[in-house]
Amino acid sequence: MLLMIIFSLACIKPKDVKPTVKKQRPVPVTIAKVIQKTIPDEIRAIGNVEPFTTVLVKSQVNGMLTKQFIKDGVDISKGDMLFAIDSRLFEIALKEAQAKLERDTALLKKAETDLQRYTDLMQKNVITQEQYDQALVNLKTFRATIKLNEAGIEQAKIDIEHANIQSPISGRAGNVLVNEGNVIKANDERGLVSINQIQPIYVNFSVPEKYLPQIFQYMAKEKLKVSAFIEGDDTKPEIGELSAVDNTVDKATGTIKLKAVFANLHKRLWPGQFVRVILKLRDIENTLVVPSQAIQTGVNGDYVYVVIQSAEKINIVDMRTVTTERILNKETMIASGVSVGESVVTEGQLLLTPKCIVEIK
Repeated sequence: MLLMIIFSLACIKPKDVKPTVKKQRPVPVTIAKVIQKTIPDEIRAIGNVEPFTTVLVKSQVNGMLTKQFIKDGVDISKGDMLFAIDSRLFEIALKEAQAKLERDTALLKKAETDLQRYTDLMQKNVITQEQYDQALVNLKTFRATIKLNEAGIEQAKIDIEHANIQSPISGRAGNVLVNEGNVIKANDERGLVSINQIQPIYVNFSVPEKYLPQIFQYMAKEKLKVSAFIEGDDTKPEIGELSAVDNTVDKATGTIKLKAVFANLHKRLWPGQFVRVILKLRDIENTLVVPSQAIQTGVNGDYVYVVIQSAEKINIVDMRTVTTERILNKETMIASGVSVGESVVTEGQLLLTPKCIVEIK
């Protein structure tokens, strides 16, 4: 009985069991098109604003400041009065020099008359050679004295002119260092006031030395434009031109200093200010670009996921190795690997594998 039961159980045909197939759920992703556009070839750096010209105004004569015509931080034009120094002593010196000139001019005329008379007497052998030589010396002495008097007059006039201190440039004054009533010395180290010319104005910045060949190449063709972005205002850059390249590369940093000049018509650039600088070299035409967030990095280099349609009209992804060049304004230039018009995944890459089904959001 036991054997029969076992045999009968073994002959029972089991019912067919269908395996459970788990369908793949589409991965939600966002995409962007590969586009072709003109990209500016640019070099970015941090720059420092410097005045076009700086002058520390000093007195060229000694005296007391009797008038102060400027205040701290005012705009000044070339030739404007800044300070006045007591000029009475210089005016007295001028009068004294003029009086000496008149006296010595009269003595010179007498010496010329004496020499003429001595010349006649010498020809008649009435006077000695020594007397004639003395008359000639007197004449030359008075001529030299008159030149000294004339120089004294010019010096007195210059001192009077220097007593009225004028601005040598147009610009903006800093803090006034010496006020009215103080006695000052000529060429005092502290100076009276510092003036910065800010229209035009310079921006200095440094770039890696590897860019030197390109900079010289494009400078030879045209003036290179430089944009300066002020902190807190990225929409309205100041536009200037590259004006100078330093003659030495910094050995410590491997960079070269450049200088750009800006008209600064609205006085937005200020000496000492730090700005973001963009030096434009050229325009690169017909360049393929994708959003930078589409670029992924793997063991074999950079790659992107490209959305394609399968034979069943289902969106799947294809992993493509790409050759990238540079990043500009959150866009990456692509040299090879994709074609214009293709769609690349910009978000959702962490859940993707090659041939994975995706849903575009």
